[in-house]
Order: sequence, then structure tokens, then C-alpha cells
Amino acid sequence: MPSAGYPGTLMTWSEHGNGVFSKRYQSLDLNIGAIECEDGLLIIDTRAHHAQARELIEDLKAISSHPVRWVINTHHHWDHTFGNGEFENVDIWGHERCIPALADYGQATLARLKKMAPGQKASFDEVLILPPNHTVGDEATVTFGGRRIEMRHLGRGHTNNDLVVVVPETDVVFAGDLVENDAPPSFGDAYPLEWPDTVAALAELVTGQVVPGHGRAADREFVVSQQADLSSVAELARERHADGMTVEAAAASGGPFPKATLEEAFGRAWSHLGEAA
Repeated sequence: MPSAGYPGTLMTWSEHGNGVFSKRYQSLDLNIGAIECEDGLLIIDTRAHHAQARELIEDLKAISSHPVRWVINTHHHWDHTFGNGEFENVDIWGHERCIPALADYGQATLARLKKMAPGQKASFDEVLILPPNHTVGDEATVTFGGRRIEMRHLGRGHTNNDLVVVVPETDVVFAGDLVENDAPPSFGDAYPLEWPDTVAALAELVTGQVVPGHGRAADREFVVSQQADLSSVAELARERHADGMTVEAAAASGGPFPKATLEEAFGRAWSHLGEAA
């Protein structure tokens, strides 16, 4: 993932059809989704802290005069949810496991971020960790201001609480970090042995454009390609764990991602394979 902390944007809003937009921010190469409804905006994720969320609110004026009335968090990670506090008076949706994940992870992550990025300490000091106030289990279809939106949890992958957002009338899918373009996926909280099946289910939903959590928007071919890489990681993990290799040795033996990414992936896989033993 690109380094945090530099301001500005890579591009203006991209319209994917019929009032469905995304914007790719330079900070963390993060994508934000925006869907124009009859009487308000639905946004997908809220960025990394309140100042970035306020910038987002200003940026939304370029596509609509409507206020933000709804938020969907694709998962609990800080770069997607720590802007939630700027939206205290709107409905925030997330997977049912997003709430305990934020409770377990939020304050410790804030402390770590302040040490990692001391120049942004003031921004992170402002963060109010605000969990969703509406939750989804495996799936929900909700009408937001006249627009039907599908939210689906396809299984564990990047986290245990990933939500995919489908806009049926426009063939657009917001995938969160289940897929990531222009950088390797992050395995820090992942389930590497289950992630391939989850992305296989995602591919079945993609009939047009897919907006990843980070990087360029893509298509089903990209999702299928990333699913193959994730499958390779899972297969290598099982084989190398069975051969008694250490995480470091397994990562040094190669795979579809850089060594540092493989170490993270195999570290998670080893812990899950140990639980299954």
C-alpha cells in the first residue's frame, strides 16, 4: 500500500453510470464511492481521519448538492472508517463483525498511527471512532432514497467483515479491499486460506466495472487474475507448511507477490493451519 500522509488527489470524480461515482485519492491510493439518490448521497467509506472526511465532503459538491445521508463501510480498517466521526448524524452501515473489530482494534491503531506519522498526530487526535449503527449479516438489499443497493458478505478474506456493495442498475461493484489494484493486497488481518473462495464469489457478481479499495477501477478479468494469485498463495501455504518450512523460508521460496507480502500472508496462514491441526 502507498505511504500515508501526502495531500491531494490523483483525479476528479469518475462517473460509472447513472449517478454512481468514485474518486481515487492520492493518500493511500484509496477509492471512495458516491451514489446520488433522490434526496441525499450514499458514500462508500469515509477515509482515514476527520480532516480527510471534511475534504471528501467538500469534494462531493462537485457532483451533487445533496448532503450525505448514508455511509457504507466496506470493512473496519482505519483508512476506510476513521472518517466516520464526521458523519455522526447519518446512517452508517457495515458488517455485523465490523463493530467488535473496531472496538478491539481502534484505540491501539490510533496510538500506532500517531507514532508512525507524528506530523499527522493532530489529525489522529481528532478521530472519534464511530462504528456502524446498522449492520448486515450475509446480505441485505436496502433502498436508499429510491435506489436499490445490495450489500453482501461473501466470506472471510481481507478481514472477517468485508462487505461488497452492488449497484444492480449500473453493473458497478464496490469491492473494498477484497481486491486491490496497483499494489499487492494486504494480509495483516486476512484469512489467506479462505480469501480465494471469497474473491471467486466476488467475480461472479462483476458484470461491468469493479472499484477496488485501492488503485484503478477494473473489470472481471482483473478480479479473476487476482483470485488466481490468492489461490496460489493458499496452495503454497498449505504445501510449505506441510513440508515444515518456516514462514521466512516459505516467503523466500517465492510466490505471486513480493517477499514482504508473502511473509505477512504465510504468517497468517501458519497461525490458521496451526489452529486446524
